[in-house]
Amino acid sequence: MISLEPISQREGPRDECGVFGVFAPEQDVARLAYFALYALQHRGQESAGIATSQSGHIIALRDLGLVSQVFDEPKLQALAGDVALGHVRYSTTGSSAWENAQPIYRSDRREVALAHNGNLINAVELHSDLREQGVEFRSTSDSEIIAALLSTNEADTIEDAIESVLPRLEGAFSTAVMTKDSLIAFRDGAGLRPLAIGRLGDRYCVASESCAFDIIGAEFLREVQPGEMVSIDARGIESRQVVTGERRAFCVFEHIYFARPDTRLEGRLNQVSRRRMGEVLWREAPVEADLVIAVPDSGNPAAGGYSQASGIPKDDGLIKNRYVARTFIQPGQELRKHGLRMKFNPLPEIVGGKRLVVVDDSVVRGNTTRQIVKMLRDAGASEVHLRISAPPIRHPCHYGVDMSTTQEMIAHGRTIDEVAEELGCDSLAYLSLDGLYEAIDLPRETHCDACFTGDYPLERSDVANGKYALEELAVVQA
Repeated sequence: MISLEPISQREGPRDECGVFGVFAPEQDVARLAYFALYALQHRGQESAGIATSQSGHIIALRDLGLVSQVFDEPKLQALAGDVALGHVRYSTTGSSAWENAQPIYRSDRREVALAHNGNLINAVELHSDLREQGVEFRSTSDSEIIAALLSTNEADTIEDAIESVLPRLEGAFSTAVMTKDSLIAFRDGAGLRPLAIGRLGDRYCVASESCAFDIIGAEFLREVQPGEMVSIDARGIESRQVVTGERRAFCVFEHIYFARPDTRLEGRLNQVSRRRMGEVLWREAPVEADLVIAVPDSGNPAAGGYSQASGIPKDDGLIKNRYVARTFIQPGQELRKHGLRMKFNPLPEIVGGKRLVVVDDSVVRGNTTRQIVKMLRDAGASEVHLRISAPPIRHPCHYGVDMSTTQEMIAHGRTIDEVAEELGCDSLAYLSLDGLYEAIDLPRETHCDACFTGDYPLERSDVANGKYALEELAVVQA
């Protein structure tokens, strides 16, 4: 198979998925879903989809591409109904293919459309069980496994089906399910991935992040609790606690990287938390320098906090081309060495002769960071001091984030000085784990930080399936 790896992509952790659902009779629910997904686009750029219920049946439209590429005015007008479900995807289980785009639609014993953010640890096991029962699959994503379990379940109501199925699911799953006349959202017992409830007039909606509510004029109410199921229909909203996890384990990386700065997580605005990370980072790792610059856009809040705490002025030393999407066009040998300039361009007049503090939120492979350091030196920087507003990433994520393999991680098996030498910078410092939790003002005991520590909160994480496990299983079964 021909490899189609994008040449211009952020080398950090890959985005996950975004989920949105709304029950709002007499409103243009497809249009509401479109704009909510627009706000969630940062969570996945591989595919997008919207499903609505029309005349007692579910209609789903999904395709590869960005929200603005998949939908136009005629398509939105064709998606009428009282309830809508939307999804933007980055593949964490299953390849980037049309069959794996969401919402997933199934009509076995009951019609359902499903949108999922997370990753099932026991996907292969569940898939094999369903296949033995004669259930057929059209995709290789763990999301269709959840949809199939719900669609084939013999319970009389979708709520009872979810209550029956949810204890069988292991891993991370913030999920929304649509039937012809209702919207149901549920979350794993540890609450690994985010999911929030909003109110639109006298109707309700759910979304991966509260920023999706802002764009459609909805009010953020609260987060779906770990193990909770929320049912929304013509009667209003009802809640049922289905499972209870051993402990809450919300992904701390949502605070650092994934969620938008204007999203509220666990009662805190991300922008404020990220600026605080920069302030704590200055206290932990001061350095004599002339200028603070951010790696845009991810490093902007922490760079502001570092500058404010240190008194070192901040300026824009790197300009980001915000119109660069994922590209599959190879640049050719001569242009390849300049490939990163498609995304970042240094300003010699700003950085020339300066001792720089360069702030970013994370380093995984180090390829992009190494090139940025070199570009800044070529632009005349006299010193380049890297400051990272998160601890070193040394372990893969099994809960819905593509963190790369351990062997690809630049910090795995290396000291900080060795990483600094690899990156070519004058000094390197990471925010400590204690400093991170101080910045978000929340306890470590209620979060997952396995990518930093290797301390996985769920049992059997060591046997979690790989990203392409279901493709490999399909080959064996064929």
